[in-house]
Amino acid sequence: MPEILIKNTNERISGVENVRNYLKDYHVLYEQWDSSKLPAELKRNQLLSDEEQQQVLDLYKEEISDMAGRRGYQQWEVISLSNATSNLEGKLAELEEMHAHGDEGAHAILSGNGILSMKADEDTGYFDIELTAGDVIAIPENTPHSFALMKNKEVIAVRLTIKENGWTLSPYPDPAYIKNGQPQ
Repeated sequence: MPEILIKNTNERISGVENVRNYLKDYHVLYEQWDSSKLPAELKRNQLLSDEEQQQVLDLYKEEISDMAGRRGYQQWEVISLSNATSNLEGKLAELEEMHAHGDEGAHAILSGNGILSMKADEDTGYFDIELTAGDVIAIPENTPHSFALMKNKEVIAVRLTIKENGWTLSPYPDPAYIKNGQPQ
């Protein structure tokens, strides 16, 4: 179940509808996909081959097509991160820094979990969203955010982008953003 932590106040928001309504105020789409469609052998395999990645895309073809039609996504791919991922720390270092993209993009978490930190507005500051299997979130263009894996360091997700060549990541340094207890 998704949960939001508003960093300035330590307020927690939980429950699908409460999270959806909170995110809607910031033009963030929150949906859920059926994560049980992903077979156990794929959930346990954090180094998916090209064939297995295609199998994941085929399993979620209907959801991907629906979301692409509604939101204008042109490209989608499977992202798999775990301790078995080559150069995991380097990849995470980039994702964990506050950044933005010039286009909206979405992530559908199919297995594992992570924390998406996002800037709301000047008064609210930053909030964290704990995402677990089944959670789908679309991040508006130019919205500062970062992503970190949780303690188990495992996630399988489908990433959807508007541009066929994917996202361009633009760093967003902000001294108000606290990562690991330290300003960025």
